[in-house]
Amino acid sequence: MKYDRILIRYGEISTKGRNRKLFVDKLRRSIIKAIADFPQAKVDGQRDRMYVLLNGENGHAIVERLKGIFGIQSFSPAVKVAKEIDSVKEAALSLFQKVYHEGNTFKITAKRADKDYHLDTGEINYTLGSHLLQNVPNLKVDVKKPDINLSVEVRKEAVYLSCETIPGAGGLPVGSSGKAMLMLSGGIDSPVAGYLAMKRGVAVEAVHFYSPPFTSERSKQKVIDLAEKLAGMVGSIVLHIVPFTEVQQLVHKQVPENYTMTTTRRMMLRITDAIREKNEGLAIVTGESLGQVASQTLESMYAINDVTNTPILRPLITMDKSDIIEIAQEIDTHDISIRPFEDCCTVFVPASPKTKPKRDKVRHFESYVDFEPYIQKAVEGVETLIIDAYQSKKANELTDLF
Repeated sequence: MKYDRILIRYGEISTKGRNRKLFVDKLRRSIIKAIADFPQAKVDGQRDRMYVLLNGENGHAIVERLKGIFGIQSFSPAVKVAKEIDSVKEAALSLFQKVYHEGNTFKITAKRADKDYHLDTGEINYTLGSHLLQNVPNLKVDVKKPDINLSVEVRKEAVYLSCETIPGAGGLPVGSSGKAMLMLSGGIDSPVAGYLAMKRGVAVEAVHFYSPPFTSERSKQKVIDLAEKLAGMVGSIVLHIVPFTEVQQLVHKQVPENYTMTTTRRMMLRITDAIREKNEGLAIVTGESLGQVASQTLESMYAINDVTNTPILRPLITMDKSDIIEIAQEIDTHDISIRPFEDCCTVFVPASPKTKPKRDKVRHFESYVDFEPYIQKAVEGVETLIIDAYQSKKANELTDLF
């Protein structure tokens, strides 16, 4: 017998009470989007559980897609059988033999959502365990740390069997917490910030500042590659590439050198905020970590935030660099981020940037020139890309279980 569906468990969504349906609907849409290139697979979303019905599609590849979807606590490839005990015994043995290796231990874990079923959980465990022991030579029981845990769930409509529980990405479904603009540089921090924001249900659109000829096409491609990694977690992502050369040159012409970093960040924030408003976002996400560089002291943040009332989300604000690097390695963005192609934030760094800039001073320096036309020109010149992680992917490998 082969698995014919995948059982999905919600985790944190289960605590949402009256709002649960909204979160379940978001998760259902995320899954449908992730497996859109498997046309026969269908998603059946319910209040307390969700199923992907395979209908002959590549279950192994769909499992790989599900691993990265936020909002899933865990999932199990499963088979649905009739509630007659003989049918359950036959299915349990067939499924068990697919995964059993000589010397494996096992246990049965029964759950009975249908309290009217004629066997209680203890009787189900005993009946199926005895059947396996009689038909699988040298098999032993281990109720504490079994090699195989055969899960049996009795529900009103049928019995569901599974031998494996796969951890999901956790968090909340993307989009359930609104939309924000992610300021995506080519460094290590901002992709991690984007990942953590998405894990909390935020749908992100990335904004990158590009200053040719000071930054190369390879630096631009580096950011596109980072966006593709983020898109792989949610299906697709929008990337706004901002032409920033004129603004950056104007800053370095009009503002004293030790304040250019502060003003540059303020201009970036004003442009990002304009893009946010244009695209109906609710917040801005940055990769700032307190005290990591000159622009990330509290004094710098205070002076930079002065240009907007929009909420600034900083998922990394209290993290050590080593913690950020560890997450970057886990989500596979680290090796892209360390490619030696500089972005506009690094090529224009002053020799001695102010670590405690004064808000009144930076306002005074900026008052000598009208930045607004340059900001509007940059916003109007934005190149917008839609990065689709699944567009060119089609799985082609099957496993024995599917």
